[in-house]
Amino acid sequence: MNGSTNGHDDATKSLTKTNREIIRLFGQYLRDLGFERSVDALVAESGCAIEHPAATKFQSHVLEGDWEKSFGALEDIKPLLSSEKDFKKMKFLLLEEKYMEMLERKELMDALACLRQDITPMDFDTGKVHKLSSYMMCSGIDDLKATADWPGIDGGARRKLMDTLQEFLPPSAMLPPKRLEQLLGQALEMQADQCVYHNTSCKPSLGFYSLLTDHTCTNDQFPSECHYSLQDHTDEVLHVQFSHNGKWLASGSKDSTVILWDVEDASDIKKARTLQGHPFAVAWLQWSPDDQYILVCGEEDSSEVFIWVVETGELKCRFVHSVNDSLSAAAWCADSHRFIAAGLRGQFYQCNIDGTMLKSWEGVRVHCLAVQPATHAHELVLAADTHMRVKAYNFEGTTSSGTIVQESHPVMSFSVSSDGRQALLNVASRGLHLWDLKDETLVKRYRGISQRFYTIHSCFGGVNEDFIASGSEDHKVY
Repeated sequence: MNGSTNGHDDATKSLTKTNREIIRLFGQYLRDLGFERSVDALVAESGCAIEHPAATKFQSHVLEGDWEKSFGALEDIKPLLSSEKDFKKMKFLLLEEKYMEMLERKELMDALACLRQDITPMDFDTGKVHKLSSYMMCSGIDDLKATADWPGIDGGARRKLMDTLQEFLPPSAMLPPKRLEQLLGQALEMQADQCVYHNTSCKPSLGFYSLLTDHTCTNDQFPSECHYSLQDHTDEVLHVQFSHNGKWLASGSKDSTVILWDVEDASDIKKARTLQGHPFAVAWLQWSPDDQYILVCGEEDSSEVFIWVVETGELKCRFVHSVNDSLSAAAWCADSHRFIAAGLRGQFYQCNIDGTMLKSWEGVRVHCLAVQPATHAHELVLAADTHMRVKAYNFEGTTSSGTIVQESHPVMSFSVSSDGRQALLNVASRGLHLWDLKDETLVKRYRGISQRFYTIHSCFGGVNEDFIASGSEDHKVY
């Protein structure tokens, strides 16, 4: 396959294995573009064949739909295959395509003969053979294509078949389809992964980025400057959170109010409404998963949880179980109709949106909590307690799964990634810690933020949550 041609013996002998592979990649790419004469010149001058001659012949027969010659060519490439099982599988796939094309042409008797005399005697994939036989009952071509999930001859069925068959051939005999584009795409993805400021939903792809220079993003589009100062509160702002759809921003303040800001147009942020009537400083708020409601609770001495209707600004629920309760932490369940409330005096409740307590857990003193996205059979509630740990609780079965995270200092707040895999913990006097919740391991420590006397919040950010942000007692955002 990689032999030399007359007049080029010396040049061919000087080619390394890498040289030959690159020539083959270029040859495949040029051929896909239709530059056949360029490919012929490349092969002639380099002495490197793009593919094994038998593999090339096999591909040609398959794409032409010449099944008898395809079977003969399959015998020729048999020595290139890794096992007899692969040979049998490839033959079965060829017969399957031959059978399907007969059905499409309405050659039912020939298709039946192929099924009985060629496919069934192979004694291969009996379940698939039964499916093939059922296609005889399809009412028409469209029904056949839909039932079999088969594109048809004009829809590229043979090309799709060849791509599948090619997986059985070693790359020394036939390169995988569009191999050069695949390698270049992988290089772009690696560059994007290593780019410090990369933050876009567009997957790196050929045509989107230039191949002439390495990919780098500047920090021009990265949030690093203050664009707005929202000053409608009359006291300290203790907590802010964007809605899931990105159209709203809620801010809770020591002045006992929540302000909802319309941020859909980033160039014209407007105050939409003010939620008033809380008998406490608003220390925590959270949007429901569907963004229809917002949940509000206060500091340690607060015994109530407020739920507001975002669209109208009406109070949906004012939950209080006992005036002696401490409900300073709360989180929504995935259905947006239940929530969890807890605090440092041992209260730990599951309630519905109308304020009815559904279940309770006694004796758990909670700093903060979150509902882990549905990655388990049951919804898990993660709670950071006074024992400097985070535990998982299943309110459906009223069981705990033990300690997931154990720290040496109190966990003052934490947030969970959207896939439920990671948690970002603000640990008193120890900075920011990133934990893998599945493996229950500490992944990384982030230094720099100051947290000693106040509850500081952090979050995941960016299109793919590749970034984190955290407040700090030194008046900075990191």
